[in-house]
Amino acid sequence: MSGNSLRRFPGTGLMAVFFFAFLYLPVAVLIALSFNENRSATIWTGFTIDWYFRIFENRDIVAAAINSVIVATAATIFSTLIATIAALGMARDRFPGQAAVSSTIALPLIVPEIITAVATLIFFVGIGLSLGLGTVILAHVVFCIPFAYLPIRARLEGMDRRLADAAADLYADEWQTFRRVTLPLLWPGILSGALLAFITSLDDFVITFFVSGPGASTLPLYIFSSIRIGISPEINAISSVMLVVSILFVSLSFLIGRRG
Repeated sequence: MSGNSLRRFPGTGLMAVFFFAFLYLPVAVLIALSFNENRSATIWTGFTIDWYFRIFENRDIVAAAINSVIVATAATIFSTLIATIAALGMARDRFPGQAAVSSTIALPLIVPEIITAVATLIFFVGIGLSLGLGTVILAHVVFCIPFAYLPIRARLEGMDRRLADAAADLYADEWQTFRRVTLPLLWPGILSGALLAFITSLDDFVITFFVSGPGASTLPLYIFSSIRIGISPEINAISSVMLVVSILFVSLSFLIGRRG
């Protein structure tokens, strides 16, 4: 049927090639220029990997990377914990307003991120909370909950509920059933959601830009502030590293989530 569709609409394949080239060719160029030995990012003079070593010698990049890891780790732990509790609660017997609760959990995926960022900033200012690394963590926890929730919820939907009933027939209480039956089966979904939450927090720029304060710069903020004065192979190198890390985490999340 797909072949008939392509024959029915000539040029579809060419448009698909143009679309993916427009989307990914700049990324490929960025990675290639990160190996450029010239200080100018746009003039190729030779191959080198020195820029990848220099990013570890740059104190500002190292400090931003540490902040990013701290924020992403804290956001992952708390958002995954909340998402797991929410998924377990939603998987139990249906209750009035369940659809509304489910929609509310997924709301950050639908609402434009800029609106979430502005609303979060207004909330923090309204309650008198000083902007810093703590506010970034709080904002990221809320933003990452649906990313952790969806794989966990999908895993619960695919579980055989008769296993829990069998555990109850063997005189296991709710805690024993959760620890010995539900949690081992749910663990791939939890890990998959945690990986998605981590990389979402690590790569986030918009929310971090609005709710961060002095000393709370993360890697995306550092890259944004650096490109204002020009793009260098050093920026291309750190961007390439973040790209590889993102692909790795998303791939691991996908593979772990598919485990039977």
